[in-house]
Amino acid sequence: MESMGKWLGAASGIGEADWKRQTIKVLNDAVVAEWVAGHPDIDRSVLTKNVTRLYQFAKEAKECARCPGLERCPNDMPGHYTRLDVIGAGADASIADYKVPCSLQSTKSAQDSVRARIQSFYVDEKALNREYALEEIVSRDAKRAKAVDAVIDYILNTREKGLQPNGLYLMGDFGTGKTFLASYLLYELAKSGHTGVIVYTPDFVEDLKSMFGEPQKLKETIDLLKETDLLVFDDIGAEHLNAWTRDHVLGTILNYRMNRRPTFYTSNHDLDGLQRHLSFTTREGEDEYRGQRIMDRIRPFVEVIEVAGRNQRGK
Repeated sequence: MESMGKWLGAASGIGEADWKRQTIKVLNDAVVAEWVAGHPDIDRSVLTKNVTRLYQFAKEAKECARCPGLERCPNDMPGHYTRLDVIGAGADASIADYKVPCSLQSTKSAQDSVRARIQSFYVDEKALNREYALEEIVSRDAKRAKAVDAVIDYILNTREKGLQPNGLYLMGDFGTGKTFLASYLLYELAKSGHTGVIVYTPDFVEDLKSMFGEPQKLKETIDLLKETDLLVFDDIGAEHLNAWTRDHVLGTILNYRMNRRPTFYTSNHDLDGLQRHLSFTTREGEDEYRGQRIMDRIRPFVEVIEVAGRNQRGK
């Protein structure tokens, strides 16, 4: 069907005979005829008055039938099609048209809504902006299966019972998929309405130094990490700590969250190794007491999950 504009044109630029001919063409269109058959009480005069709506309805229905994908949608409002409703009956009836999201647009909107609940700091957005297939996670390395099962159990338990006081500590070698699993957990629980933040700890710690002279920005950042439903410290133990960051930022966040909201970690260290790391700062050297204080806010509030397998980076 050609563009409606070509035969309607400017109102003064089309003759009555042409108008009638094109009107008949629209009313005889298979898509329009099928719609009319579903509304047998509608008067033909009403159809004639609404020929432009019927044309647009048929045109978009045909475009949807050969859908080229959401990004190349040719409809007037991409991702939407025209729906027609009849109001009233007989010659007094009228036809109303509405733009309705297609299934692809509805799916995208749902995904965007989920992703809007997750914020990331310095983490590769690819880990968050995609759907995850558990089969894919396991198929790359079957040694991950036990860790995958533990993450799934946590997700299902949270969906059933609500936010848990304890989180997970995903421990393993480089490139075994710890960040991948943490992102999967955030994404799945965001579908249930929970907010989440994932922080790449080494870069976050470096950025905190620049916030020292911006107290309002620092407060807003700390408050966000304190209040979000789900918080992930990714690659904790790889950062270069100073006492201020450890005690007044990390300590403040964890002190607030314990027994309130779950915190999750990915690390190459086991818990004892993380404690040794947190006991040492660049200027003050080793301070076992302060390291222990932070670990008292981590160790009792996590289940340790070993993420086994080979390094997948670059594959």
